[in-house]
Amino acid sequence: MRHTLKRKPFLLVFFIFVFLMYACGGTKREFNKRDVKRAQNLVGVAFTKKQLDTLYPYLERNREGFDSLRAYELDYTVFPAIKFDPLPLNFVPRPQDSFPIWEIPTDVELPANKSQLAFYTIPQLASLIKYGKISSVALTQFFMDRIKKYDGVLQSTITITEKMAMEQAEKMDAELQAGKYRGILHGIPYGVKDLISVKGYKTTWGAEPYKEQEFDMTATVVEKLQDAGGVLIAKLVSGSLARGDVWFGGKTKNPWDIKEGASGSSAGSGSATSAGLVPFALGTETLGSITSPSTRNGITGLRPTYGRVSRYGVMSLSWSMDKIGPMARNAEDCAIVYSIISGKDAMDPTTTDYPFGFDKNKDVTTLKVGYLKKDIDKDTSKSKDNMVKALEVIKKMGVQMDSLELPEDVPYSGFDIILRAEAGAFFDNLVRSSDVDKMVEQDQRSRANSLRQARFIPAVEYLQANRHREVLIEKMHKLIKDYDVIISPSFGNRQLVITNLTGHPVIAIPTGLDKDKHPTSITLVGNLYDEASILLLAKAFQEQTEFDEMHPEGYID
Repeated sequence: MRHTLKRKPFLLVFFIFVFLMYACGGTKREFNKRDVKRAQNLVGVAFTKKQLDTLYPYLERNREGFDSLRAYELDYTVFPAIKFDPLPLNFVPRPQDSFPIWEIPTDVELPANKSQLAFYTIPQLASLIKYGKISSVALTQFFMDRIKKYDGVLQSTITITEKMAMEQAEKMDAELQAGKYRGILHGIPYGVKDLISVKGYKTTWGAEPYKEQEFDMTATVVEKLQDAGGVLIAKLVSGSLARGDVWFGGKTKNPWDIKEGASGSSAGSGSATSAGLVPFALGTETLGSITSPSTRNGITGLRPTYGRVSRYGVMSLSWSMDKIGPMARNAEDCAIVYSIISGKDAMDPTTTDYPFGFDKNKDVTTLKVGYLKKDIDKDTSKSKDNMVKALEVIKKMGVQMDSLELPEDVPYSGFDIILRAEAGAFFDNLVRSSDVDKMVEQDQRSRANSLRQARFIPAVEYLQANRHREVLIEKMHKLIKDYDVIISPSFGNRQLVITNLTGHPVIAIPTGLDKDKHPTSITLVGNLYDEASILLLAKAFQEQTEFDEMHPEGYID
């Protein structure tokens, strides 16, 4: 395969009898010809008795190969030799301008009610720090105090990194006094999803078997934010092994309605940012985990192009689908954070060095925009009215929009094979050791059950799914190549599955509240490596509306 398989195909193919391996236990289990005959029904093949007799010794050798591999420990940081590349045939990245220079306003004042600081944007907080109206130490303590006050209900935080935070904040204040200013994030607190490693602190992955886990490394994204002057104050909840909003300590709540969860799996990042416990946070997405909690909690979430942001030091769920992105107050805040965390990293072989090229002063009416009219028209959710109103706002901004439809004739239901097979490989030891039984959720839709069934996915079908993925990449490129932005519902259509498979960037932006007073959103889809266009349109939309300035009641004293 051109993209998905960059080197020789698997020598150790699970073939159709993968469940004859260790399945769920650590004890070696023998198999016989009757097992092999019955196994055919699982994968939909039928061989003759003579053929089965012929292949049986081969299966025994396969089993020996599996056992030999398991004798060697694999570090969590090891990527497969087979790497995913989202580029379509003859793809040429769009030319981008130089690195953006962020403006810091000079007229920002401390609010009379200090608790309102919780909902200031990054430029506003940067102004207060740069011009000496608040110290980084004071701001850091302010946000940590908010976590301690509100997190008993929200359950959005796993670890407060207090010692590290205060040391970094003191350092930032001292540097500022000495005339050294690192840039717009200088002295500003933030949080990260607890899939992201930080040396000296636990990285629990939200799961009971790993709740005491600690790595002797700090993820590249954290190092980049620290170098830019950011102050890490919290490791925020990840749903257990990046699924949902349930973790070993409970269920993360939506601050707009604590009777419902914050959605997952970047639940803590969504909840904490929405409630003003952190100014911004990092989340991860494989199949909706930035988009969903950003929508549920009424914030803005950017999921960059696959490979734009290093995943070194971050738990893998799917090597070919995972992405890291900012979750923040608005699109400009997302752009600021993204500009710092993106870029090539020698420790992550999937990363790229394409320029960002965001120009917030570019005329938004020069963008060529499409919208998924058919999907929007047939939407029956409570968010539809706000979606339609958002389109009207964009039209009034002078943006011309064409009606488009997503690719069809694609086996969408089969693509989950890719995620589940790759997750099964990463968590192989967890399943075979039976530690997977310790996870809080054990129902049919739980991560634990998903990892167990991954043992029954044949390598042949995994590769076939990736071949169909190649077809989808070309179809999606054909649709979007003549546009800068495509506007889509955030949920209820195929967009979320398609863009996570093809690696296209998206941004989810709030569009108000539904009849139940719950936040709603729309999603803007961009070309590969063109986060600049979707951020530009999102920022322009937010300048015309106040939805990004909304925050849940009860979080200002």
